[in-house]
Amino acid sequence: MEPQLLHRVADSVATVVIHHPAKRNAMTAGMWASLPSLLDQLAADDTVRALVLTGEGETFCAGADISTLRGEDGSPADAQHLAVRAEEALAHFPKPTLAAIRGYCVGGGSQLAAACDLRFCEDGSLFGVTPAKLGIVYPASSTARLVSLVGPAAAKYLLFSGELVDSARALRTGLVDEVLPAGELDKRVAEFTRTLTSRSLLTQSAAKEYAAGRIDRVDHWSAEVASSSEAAEGISAFLERRAPRFGWTASG
Repeated sequence: MEPQLLHRVADSVATVVIHHPAKRNAMTAGMWASLPSLLDQLAADDTVRALVLTGEGETFCAGADISTLRGEDGSPADAQHLAVRAEEALAHFPKPTLAAIRGYCVGGGSQLAAACDLRFCEDGSLFGVTPAKLGIVYPASSTARLVSLVGPAAAKYLLFSGELVDSARALRTGLVDEVLPAGELDKRVAEFTRTLTSRSLLTQSAAKEYAAGRIDRVDHWSAEVASSSEAAEGISAFLERRAPRFGWTASG
């Protein structure tokens, strides 16, 4: 099978799989280029209420496939543009996103993982941000996202050294949110995404924008709350001691 991004939708969760096992799921130029349109497709699907990004087999993503990423002048500029465009598309996906990580999460893999809302990993996973090994300047937007996630000191450690850090350090610095024992990652991700899809997508989508600093969207979300039945359903469910049946979608 050619290197590609696979996807499936089940139980309101879209799962996108980085599939390039011959090179530990390294991202080719074509894979970077295809991600934004795939995300647009999944964002428009009202049956999708959360997204999981993962890698084929025992590796999340070992970075970029350097052999496919040289610009016409021999520089990585074109490749970096593709990667940033893909990263930004993932960061702006309007529904909750979760990276399910096992094995190597390095270079472009860490770039994609950081663009997700949450990151769960299997114990023993390894993380690295490695542009210093290639003489590449990490994109400004990617650097800012990494700093926001782990803080300036931890971001500088990762960027200056290019060294790999283990799952314990990743958890301690905030690079990941949960570390699971071997064999339990898929079960925990399934359990957590069931929780996510049972909650109000209106609440989640608004919180995602506010967390990204979009305070200009207050009026928009106030209008969405007023025109939807989400709050009424949530309060009724609480008083009736039942699970709420939230139905808000971005398309109305």
